[in-house]
Amino acid sequence: MTKIKLALCQMNVIDDKEANLKKATSMITDSANKNADFIVLPEMFNCPYSNDKFIEYGENEDESITLKAISELASENNVYILAGSIPEYENDNLYNTSYLFDRTGSVIAKHRKMHLFDIDVKDKISFKESDVLTAGDNVTVAETEFGKVGIGICYDVRFPELARLMVEDGALILFYPGAFNMTTGPAHWELLFRSRSLDNQAFCIGVAPALNMDASYHSYGHSIVTNPWGEVISQADEKEDIIFCEIDLSEIKKVREELPLLKNKRKDLYEVRLL
Repeated sequence: MTKIKLALCQMNVIDDKEANLKKATSMITDSANKNADFIVLPEMFNCPYSNDKFIEYGENEDESITLKAISELASENNVYILAGSIPEYENDNLYNTSYLFDRTGSVIAKHRKMHLFDIDVKDKISFKESDVLTAGDNVTVAETEFGKVGIGICYDVRFPELARLMVEDGALILFYPGAFNMTTGPAHWELLFRSRSLDNQAFCIGVAPALNMDASYHSYGHSIVTNPWGEVISQADEKEDIIFCEIDLSEIKKVREELPLLKNKRKDLYEVRLL
């Protein structure tokens, strides 16, 4: 199968886990009813984006009500679901973690955000995830019926080395659930997704929460799909919505034959590799 119908669930996340799960359930069910193959939720879809809420909403994987609900939805609707990310506890560490479920409801991949969002843009925004979160240290590529897909989370998209490692491991689609803000979003969100697609001649998918002005952190929204030529083929605005987009993986082979960037790398001079 080369064609995939994606559903990007740009949901409005509030300070109520039960309500967030109900909203995610509604959007997933609606997406499945409209024949989506692969449904994607935003970063921290069950939790407000703030360090104190990460601690409060954190769940242990084995006892997670959030993951149990998403697993059941994937199985009941016979769809793949990338469960954006949630705050995940393991022992004394708290991670920003994304889970990929297959059509049977089984977890087939798990990515812990590798690059923590520690920034200070003068007079605009300051945030330091490392105050409460621990960074992951694994590159995440999963095998699906469509081929391999890579998973990063938000700030991970800014690091081209990670995208290249995933593509060199065979990833055809790079998923980045994210929550850029109203400072970095207008400046960099679209540019970064187009760049990662162009650099790697792959599809890139970004799914964000909707803008909620009542929250302490204002998400830019603008969930996006970019193609191997570096073009935007679908993009939301800031409001809550489900964006449906069909992609054709055969475009990757065509673009890579016409403009063989990956073949033309100077492997005799440089490489990107894990230490």
